[in-house]
This record gives sequence, C-alpha cells and structure tokens, in this order.
Amino acid sequence: MLPSIRQLPARLSKALLAWLLFALLLTPALARQPMSAPPTEQQKIDYLISIVATLHGASFIRNGSAYDAEQAAAHMRLKLRFAGSRVKTVDDFIVYCATGSSVSGTRYVIRFADGQSIDAATFLRGKLAVFRTP
Repeated sequence: MLPSIRQLPARLSKALLAWLLFALLLTPALARQPMSAPPTEQQKIDYLISIVATLHGASFIRNGSAYDAEQAAAHMRLKLRFAGSRVKTVDDFIVYCATGSSVSGTRYVIRFADGQSIDAATFLRGKLAVFRTP
C-alpha cells in the first residue's frame, strides 16, 4: 500500500535525519586517516644517491678523473659511511659527501652525455627541490 500524502514528509524527514546522522558519525573516522609522514633525512639522502646512480651516460669528475654514475654513487655511500654522525641532514650529506673532495677541496662536476656540465651541489640541490614522497 502506498503512503498517504501526509505520511510522505515524515518518512522523508526520518530518512534525511538518518542519513545526516550516518554522515556525522562517519566524518571523524575519515578525519583520522593517517597522513603520510614527511620523508626522513635518510630517505632524502637515499633518493639523491639513487638519482646519481641512474644518470646513465654521465661522468662524475672528481679530482680530475672521470667516474661513471654507479662509481660516483658508491663513492658517496662510502663518504657517508665515513662521515658518520657529522651527517644529520640531507644538507650535511650534500656538503660533506657529495659535492667536493675533502682532501683537495676540488668541487665535483657532473658532465652529462650531451657534453653539458654542472656543479654537483647545484645538481643535487635542484633534484632535492623537486623531491616528492613516494
């Protein structure tokens, strides 16, 4: 049997009230969804090393000698290990491990396959600026 005209608004009101109550109860649960944490300093460092390791065709000029991308990344990992507690941030990593020789003071340069060169610090800071959480 169909509801009478007088009963329809009451049923609509109850349905609307039930829906609003459901929405209000659901809202706090949705608000508590975990936010992704910002990347750690170690994740940023690992990101930069992985960028270096995958620069196929690039040469890394260190103390006058050229090294391929994988050798350059391995050297950065070694310097990071030796730097120990001095490296607390990704900026420390760039300064102490990735941009110049601690012995000669010579800056590292990246020469790309197309012949263009860039200072390693400039390159790494540029990559860090566009870093996004995975």
